[in-house]
Amino acid sequence: MLFNSLTFLVFFAIVLALHHLPLPWRWRKGQLWIASYLFYAAWNPPFVLLLWISTVVDWFAGRRLASASEPRFRRLILLLSLAVNLGLLGYFKYGTFMLSSFIDFMDTLGIAFRPAMPDIVLPVGISFYTFQSMSYTIDIYRGRMQPWHSFSDFALYVTFFPQLVAGPIVRATTFLPQTIEPRRATTDQLGWGLALLVMGLSQKILLADALLAPVVDKVYASPAQAGWIDVWMANLAFSGQIFCDFSGYSTCAIGVALCLGFILPENFNAPLAAEGFTDFWRRWHISLSTWLRDYLYIPLGGNRKGDLRTYVHLLITMLLGGLWHGASWLFVLWGGLHGGFLAVERFVRRWGNQRGIRLSHAFWHVSIWLLTLALLCVTWVFFRSHDFGAAMLLLKAMFGGNGGALLTGAEIRQALFVIIPLLVVHRRLRETNLRTVVASWPWSVRSVGLAGLLIALCLSPGDDRAFIYFQF
Repeated sequence: MLFNSLTFLVFFAIVLALHHLPLPWRWRKGQLWIASYLFYAAWNPPFVLLLWISTVVDWFAGRRLASASEPRFRRLILLLSLAVNLGLLGYFKYGTFMLSSFIDFMDTLGIAFRPAMPDIVLPVGISFYTFQSMSYTIDIYRGRMQPWHSFSDFALYVTFFPQLVAGPIVRATTFLPQTIEPRRATTDQLGWGLALLVMGLSQKILLADALLAPVVDKVYASPAQAGWIDVWMANLAFSGQIFCDFSGYSTCAIGVALCLGFILPENFNAPLAAEGFTDFWRRWHISLSTWLRDYLYIPLGGNRKGDLRTYVHLLITMLLGGLWHGASWLFVLWGGLHGGFLAVERFVRRWGNQRGIRLSHAFWHVSIWLLTLALLCVTWVFFRSHDFGAAMLLLKAMFGGNGGALLTGAEIRQALFVIIPLLVVHRRLRETNLRTVVASWPWSVRSVGLAGLLIALCLSPGDDRAFIYFQF
């Protein structure tokens, strides 16, 4: 069930109406629990079983961790929980990839190994709810929280439909306390939640799908014919497309949850205004970057074991972060590039700090921002390409190795019509947030703007594109 579909709007209207009935809180939580399973089952009903497995395993693992005192037994329980969760994730998301990689490796040895390829369907959102469920068990193991008293509350946490399939990845310590007292949106929350839903759908349908996706698709469909202007413009457009697509989903999820009285964490904070890759990952997919920091980077040793180990930890974290995004060596390479840029940036900053160099002038801030944006465009080549050969053709064209031309002047203007205002808005939001800015506008301006978005959404033909991050 897609947010950008009439089916979802009908579904959400029914859920919202039931949630506001004068019923006991446990009944209304039960309605949300059932609605969440129906929401997920709309894609592929049998995969609800995977949700149940993760939920039941981590629920009982959490309780046993709290009651066990012997360290070795506690580690065994944690490993069992991780094995089940990562085992399911590994089989469904990476099974075919690992087998294909093994076949390629055997080919390099001159061994013709041709097993039957498994027909594995990727369950939507498995990377998101797996990480979310795992964090509960890990936090109990670390003593950061106690097992929750209600299984139904925990099941609602794992399956809560607004963010179930594409985040934000919510921590149990953030969500579960909200299940204690009855939740109903205030008038202000309901209004802002619906406004966020409209803005999120506008990002997805009007900007990502209608204006930016055609430009990106045209260049990536014909990499051999693309010139340097085409590739740079396509990757600038893809920066906007993937932001509007993924941030659009997160905005919808946060808005829908707010309409039900639940607060979800922000997932984006003007990432296209980032000054450096450290700044970028503080602003892009915040729930994933903080998850990787807290459950991978810091346990590896973080920056506590010297400079060289810190660079290694950054690289490992980002390589695995790239692999989280997709079962492809292109995603691994994308993550590795980000890890490399983070390491280089850390080295340069330390070198500058040791020599008392301070780049405080506005010129340097703008220069670092533009350099970051350019390097992001380079990394997107590996994220968006269908195969390594296409990525190499596009990189070659990007740096002047191809004199072709694909995009028309009208298509370039169409992309810039979105990208330039988007970059300006992100620079404006670097030190503030959307709600603060919108609240500063007169009521009439807010009303006209929202009405305009609604009219544009109603008039938009749409092409029912799934959200990009559904594949992760």
